[in-house]
Amino acid sequence: MGLINQSCGIGAIKENFGKSQFSNADHVIALAGNPNTGKSTVFNALTGLNQHTGNWPGKTVLRAEGRYIHQGLIFKLIDLPGAYSLMANSMEEQVARDYLCFGRPDATVVVLDATCMERNLNLVLQVLEITSRVVICVNLVDEAERKKIQIDYHALAAELGVPVVPTAARDGVGLDKLVETVSGIATGRIETKPNVVRYKEEIEVAVRKLEPKIKKLIGEAFNARWVALRLLDKDQTVIAAVEQWLTRKDGVLTGMEGVVLA
Repeated sequence: MGLINQSCGIGAIKENFGKSQFSNADHVIALAGNPNTGKSTVFNALTGLNQHTGNWPGKTVLRAEGRYIHQGLIFKLIDLPGAYSLMANSMEEQVARDYLCFGRPDATVVVLDATCMERNLNLVLQVLEITSRVVICVNLVDEAERKKIQIDYHALAAELGVPVVPTAARDGVGLDKLVETVSGIATGRIETKPNVVRYKEEIEVAVRKLEPKIKKLIGEAFNARWVALRLLDKDQTVIAAVEQWLTRKDGVLTGMEGVVLA
């Protein structure tokens, strides 16, 4: 397993995300994915015994984090709760979504099951709406091969606009390449151009009206397009989270009352 055997294995709102045991990390990496994709296997293989578990502050949802070293840099890996989407239909989905948006990790690895790609890609598209710093880890490729499933990883990468790395984490296959690719994204050596979902023209017009107002309010803190889409969807959990962020940032609740359609 080479590099992995040598592993010694940001929150924007620290009150929400809690203090980390590995706070001296050079880069923070989020690990996302549907349940049963082998995400925990990837996490365990990369971090080894260098792990810490507990609950997310104020939640009953488990928080697991660990670390590994690559080329002299310490990478903190946050294993987000398994989620089928980021629509906050469950506490796990809300925790995963809020961390990706407000925690602003240096890179996000989305783990897919190579045997059921279509179901997993829904989460990928939602993550790409929040951040462009994404690596797709197509796991369980050994099982896909046994089922005679063929995947064109280069075509998938071109279609999504982000790197795609095939792995069989149980056997350590592809993990060296995954670590190298994650490092490239986190350090800025690898640039991505994700193909985000485009909606009906009336929605896109509304987003274009909202985005400048949102950027004026929050700056470059997080993805203004994504926030605009959530506001149009009347997502009260996102509105509350943004208002909380503004409270932490300015010391007073600025609120979202100025962000309205003309």
